Amino acid sequence: MKTQTTNKKIITRIISLFIFLSTSFTTALYASGGANDYAETEYPIVLVHGFLGFNTMLGVIDYWYKVPATLEAEGGDVHVALVSPTNSPELRGEQLITQIEDILAITGASKVNLMGHSHGSTTSRYVASVRPDIVASVTGISGVNNGVEFADAIAAGNQQLLASVVPLLADVIAFMSGNDNPNDAAAALVSMNTETMDAFNIAHPGGTIANDACGEGDYVHNGIRYYSWSGNSRQTLHLTNAIDLADLLFAVTGMEYNRKNDGLVASCTSHLGKVIRDDFYFNHLDSTNGLLGLTSILAHDPVEVIMDHANRLKGEGL
Repeated sequence: MKTQTTNKKIITRIISLFIFLSTSFTTALYASGGANDYAETEYPIVLVHGFLGFNTMLGVIDYWYKVPATLEAEGGDVHVALVSPTNSPELRGEQLITQIEDILAITGASKVNLMGHSHGSTTSRYVASVRPDIVASVTGISGVNNGVEFADAIAAGNQQLLASVVPLLADVIAFMSGNDNPNDAAAALVSMNTETMDAFNIAHPGGTIANDACGEGDYVHNGIRYYSWSGNSRQTLHLTNAIDLADLLFAVTGMEYNRKNDGLVASCTSHLGKVIRDDFYFNHLDSTNGLLGLTSILAHDPVEVIMDHANRLKGEGL
């Protein structure tokens, strides 16, 4: 009986010690902010929209739906850039530099982490190339980094109907989003064709692919880290959600491709630096959780993908 009592006391003490240590760890974790610091990067995150992009349209439709709020809830310092809906990456990049300088002045940070979607990838790459002192990392999300077949088709005289609609659409988007930056649809479309992108990559080589059209580029160039990911919705004709109107557009534009793509960008075309994945079940807008998050129920959550990447940047000391 005495032995049983002694064993019970030992077990009780062990359990009490476990509870004490667990409680102390949890308390310390919360005290240090660890419970909500998953996305707390060293440098602010700047989200850069793509072709025909915006911040918020009519105060209802967010380009980065739920992304900034979710990152901020987990400790991120997030800023959403607003550049021309359509223009060259160089001109959009100069607009972005001005906004980054404002962000650095407000936050006291020395650099930023750029996450650029689509045309926002080349816009971000331009900034990293000409102002490496203010950029810690560049992440291309479904980026137009190595030429886009749809832009090639327009350059060849095809898809002129859709191309003729772009200037009007750009002006409508600018008006509804309160964006007074200048539009130049022709410059934007030319900047995405393969010939122009080849020249751009020579001028701004950070993270670009060398000698392998579907490989990886340098993970670090000029002190800046490069990453990318993209989707592939070709297997379902880009129909990822029954009520996503963008699916209809990508079903048309996707006809220009004979390789896996998201309806506007071929998976290999998106490669930049370290490739996280190029086969997420996303159409081109799904990768930003755009159009009110109308993604497939079978797809990864794009907000979580971006959240995990913020944590990756944190782990790299960025």
